[in-house]
Amino acid sequence: MTLDADVLVDRRRLRRSASFWRALAVIAIAATVAAVAIAFGVGDGLVGKNTPHIARLPIEGVITDDRRTVEMIEDLTDNDAVKAVILYVNSPGGSTTGGEVTYNALRELAEKKPLVAQIGTLGASAGYLIALASDHIVAHRTSLTGSIGVLMQYGQVYEMLDSLGIQVDTVQSGPLKAEPSPFSEPPQAAIDMLQGIIGDSYDWFLGLVVERRNMDDATARGLADGRVFTGHQALEAKLIDALGGERAAVDWLSSEKSIDPELPVRTWSLENDLEDLPFSARIAHGITHGVLTATGLDRALPLNIGGGGQLDGLVSLWHGPSVPDTGGRQGRAQ
Repeated sequence: MTLDADVLVDRRRLRRSASFWRALAVIAIAATVAAVAIAFGVGDGLVGKNTPHIARLPIEGVITDDRRTVEMIEDLTDNDAVKAVILYVNSPGGSTTGGEVTYNALRELAEKKPLVAQIGTLGASAGYLIALASDHIVAHRTSLTGSIGVLMQYGQVYEMLDSLGIQVDTVQSGPLKAEPSPFSEPPQAAIDMLQGIIGDSYDWFLGLVVERRNMDDATARGLADGRVFTGHQALEAKLIDALGGERAAVDWLSSEKSIDPELPVRTWSLENDLEDLPFSARIAHGITHGVLTATGLDRALPLNIGGGGQLDGLVSLWHGPSVPDTGGRQGRAQ
């Protein structure tokens, strides 16, 4: 009797083990099929990177000097299945260097493949700068664009410290080291130094507008006083080429670059930055973002990236007013 019971137990174990391995094999096969489907464009209407398509490249949020974005642009340039690229811009701008690096990578792409820019809700400052890399710019009638210029901000707390009886002393290797300082009134030489930096970078930005929009210097300078334009105003000022959305971009690719308008448009985008962070870092980011949102500091800090960080160096960014949306929350266009 004991022997029969042991045999039954062994048989059950074998059946469970066989069932487990069968299930694992089915999962492995399904995963393989899904990977092949994604890679080659089968199922769910997905278009793989290895089948002919028009690439949609979204540049959204604050623009920084992001190596991964440049590498993705290089991948688009080298991928023979990518027949053309629609640069979708929805950005207030960002660091001037980030705009420069992205612009240069996009110009290299445009030398090999048709590139058209489509401005969404906002394509201002460095956002407009990268749109200049394309050979055709479209925007909605109510899109905001322009804001051509460069700025640098610094805080001043020395009067508050004086009222508290706090003094900060500094030993410097030279009169302009670490100037302007928030702990003392900046000398005129420091202001002149910063103005020289701003002027040099502004002239570079302005030169791109002159070159890419085929304008004379005086006309471009008259438009480049930092103001923003609606898409309609930008069209009249010749800062963009047409009004419309993605359909208008595809139509231009078809009529001017002989790109098949029936080609599917596939989005190329980076994975969420937070997915690459450790769990503890993601929790810290969430807490920081929550505190900033709850206190309103996310709207009070003009150069806030959204995660509590600040942009360093020269900045090409438009910061608009906060307005309430229909849901009673506060919206912001930077």
